[in-house]
Amino acid sequence: MVQREVRQEVDTILDEIKNKDKTRGNLKIFFSYAAGVGKTYAMLDEAREKLKSGNNVMIGYVEPHIRPETMELVQGIPMLPPTSVKQNNHELKEFDLDGALRIKPDIILVDELAHTNVKGLRNKKRYQDVEELLHAGIDVYTTLDVQHIESLNNVIEDITKVTVKETVPDYIFEQADYVKLIDTDPEELIVRLKKGKICSEDRVESAMKNFFTRENLSILREIAMRLAADRLSNENQNDHGLAEKMANSKFLVCFGTSPSSAKCIRWTARAAEAFHAPWAALYVENEKNKSLARTELSNLKANMELAETLGGELVTLNGHNVAEVISEYAKVSGITNIVIGKSRNSRSLKNIFTEDLEDSLIALLPTIEVHIIPGSNSFNHSLKKEARLYLGDKFSITWIDIIKTAGILAAATGLSYFLVGMHLGEQNIMLVYILAVMLISVKTKGYTFGILSSFISVVGFDYFFTRPYLTLYTLQPEYPLTFAIMLIVATATSTLTIRIKEQLKLTVNREHRTEMLYEINKKLLATRGLENIVKITNNYIVKLFHKSVIFYTADPSIGINGILQQAQEDSDSTYMHQENEKAVAQWVFANQKRAGTGTDTLTGANGFYMPVISQGNVFGVLGISCIDGELNHDKRQFLRMIASQVAMALERQHLSNEQRRILVSSEKEKMRSNLLRAISHDLRTPLTGILGASSAILDNYDRIDRETNEKLLKNIKDESQWLIRMVENLLSITRIREGTMNVTKAPEAAEEIVAEAISRIRKRFPETNLTVKVPEKVVIVPMDGTLIVQVLINLVENAIKHTPSGKLIEVNVREGINSIIFEVSDSGEGIPEEELSGIFEYVPGGKGSSDSTRGMGIGLSLCMSIIKAHDGSMEAKNKKDGGAVFRFYLPMEEGE
Repeated sequence: MVQREVRQEVDTILDEIKNKDKTRGNLKIFFSYAAGVGKTYAMLDEAREKLKSGNNVMIGYVEPHIRPETMELVQGIPMLPPTSVKQNNHELKEFDLDGALRIKPDIILVDELAHTNVKGLRNKKRYQDVEELLHAGIDVYTTLDVQHIESLNNVIEDITKVTVKETVPDYIFEQADYVKLIDTDPEELIVRLKKGKICSEDRVESAMKNFFTRENLSILREIAMRLAADRLSNENQNDHGLAEKMANSKFLVCFGTSPSSAKCIRWTARAAEAFHAPWAALYVENEKNKSLARTELSNLKANMELAETLGGELVTLNGHNVAEVISEYAKVSGITNIVIGKSRNSRSLKNIFTEDLEDSLIALLPTIEVHIIPGSNSFNHSLKKEARLYLGDKFSITWIDIIKTAGILAAATGLSYFLVGMHLGEQNIMLVYILAVMLISVKTKGYTFGILSSFISVVGFDYFFTRPYLTLYTLQPEYPLTFAIMLIVATATSTLTIRIKEQLKLTVNREHRTEMLYEINKKLLATRGLENIVKITNNYIVKLFHKSVIFYTADPSIGINGILQQAQEDSDSTYMHQENEKAVAQWVFANQKRAGTGTDTLTGANGFYMPVISQGNVFGVLGISCIDGELNHDKRQFLRMIASQVAMALERQHLSNEQRRILVSSEKEKMRSNLLRAISHDLRTPLTGILGASSAILDNYDRIDRETNEKLLKNIKDESQWLIRMVENLLSITRIREGTMNVTKAPEAAEEIVAEAISRIRKRFPETNLTVKVPEKVVIVPMDGTLIVQVLINLVENAIKHTPSGKLIEVNVREGINSIIFEVSDSGEGIPEEELSGIFEYVPGGKGSSDSTRGMGIGLSLCMSIIKAHDGSMEAKNKKDGGAVFRFYLPMEEGE
């Protein structure tokens, strides 16, 4: 059923994302201090004006009002039909997000921004729907009351004594393009309330006693006006002053499992916004975390999500001494203000010997301001009963630990008897038992056996080693004090040992995580190629999370399938290739937000999907199977760290590919320029010769002798043959694919390619002294045979032209390291040293052209272009005994 529901969602999403515009829409919020002020009326009134101006305006959703003057404004504005959702045998009407994205008007009206959607819709909150509309390039008009802003939630609750559950993150209000304050006098608002224009008559009396009191409305009005004024002040503030304030202030809020921590987080968010300063939220993790109750874990997760929602940097550190951990982080991070919560301490013996956190911070950080936010003790009282159920890990009893404890105590007793026999004194026996307690604390789980062994060791010392022996009675009056001190020392040693052991586990866990991040980063730095990066990422995620993973390197909407790697723990992970899961990844790719299991969007999916983002660009989407349970916050944080490393690697690969594309494009343009320059030169020379010879024959037909006539005709033939060969060069070079500089390769025998080129050369130059050497075995090389034949012909013709008649020209083919080497050497005068570096570039009219008369410019430049297109290389050198050698290398296998 869940799969079918997700599939139905997905079918409507696929079309909408394909048609999305990259231009972000504008958000306009009609803002006020309470319901009934006239936000919806003002929004509809402005929408009518926009409609008259020719804008495509549509009502997406407007809350049904009993106010007739408001509903009159709805008339005449196109309205999007709401979508129906069945819940608890009731049919509820909600905003049709998919319909709005499909129609895509210029402006859409969506009332009540803080509304919580009915379960079953794609997004949990309406502001998430609005974000999708803005991302699609649609302008949105919406309404919002001040009590729905997240950071003000506690403040409003303290003022009105009403808990507001529907809230909007502060960044929605802060990033809005326009905020229009709608205001009216509280007295007038109360009059409207009494007339039944705000709520039904049966609720008027209750509203006036609770929320709609004159005092509450006045304070809320002041807060709304101040918030709007602060926003205006921020917009008018110069950038230099803003940067200076940001550089001088940084807030840190310390939170825990108490729900009152949310109050501290909201206060810090408001203060940081007021000072235009960055802020962080710190949670100190220690051995106590293992015994957290379900309520505490739930509150901790909610506080972490709240800090992220409000824009804070979430930091988790471990350490037993909370004050020292906070102070060290504050010193390293440049914190100027610390915010902590404070509940009234109940009187107990523990408080006498324990220093309060705020006192410790003030002592450790005398230059940093510490802000104390009052909390509540009610949460701690409510947890006492529940906490008893979660002490099992610390006070567990197992047969293995019983055997270990008994064995160590027995060994300590035996060693003590040995020391007594050696007359080494009773004080050494005490140390032996304390050592035994320490070993038991290390080797067993929890506190049970460490504390129990402390009592047993005292009793054992009294029973076995004090007179009278084998009784618990002692004759010496100082022994009870000795026993008490021994018990305190043993218990303290046991507790500290267990605490160090637990702290060590946390440290080892974090160190392992750091090492894994370092290892992943090192592997990614040394890896090139998109597929290799994805393979490394998938391997590590499967290894660390023991869950199947899928990685999309491009938008699935263009037909790209994700690269799936299945974990051994999963029996079947092929469902991650299904269309409904692919559509969730597609939504994440388009909206740059997380979705799937454990999020507020597309919760029916069986995987958790997160974008891999760098510099605002999505380079991929990472999906993890959550069919056996969602990822906790700690694992999500770790996955986010991995994703940031992968994002940098993908960005580096993208830049590398882009650089290569630019280089290839530059090389192609360079080849084209060489070609045009060479053609302008090589066509002019032979055509001039043909024109001159033919004109001489026509003008002096009756006066020239037979020998001169034959010579002129021979020149015309030679020049025509040269033109034919040049055209063959041009036709060959056009075989290179447009834009990519690639060639169509096929396995070819090197011997056959050389034979084809030499046979054509011998037809044209039968008297040439030419020798050929090829490997005895058949060498198969991937190449475009026609182009390589043309390269060999050009090189041999160049050698013939620069070699005196009768001198030897050699063509040699041999195997190199992962390549095949072709050489053409002549017996001429060689190439001047100053021209070697530019031998494969042709500059018209240049002195350095070895073939300034014709041919060599286009011939050698095209040879180089063809070899580069084969991923090979080419060089020219002078021989020691005279002459020049041209050598090119072709890889034996594709990609080398």
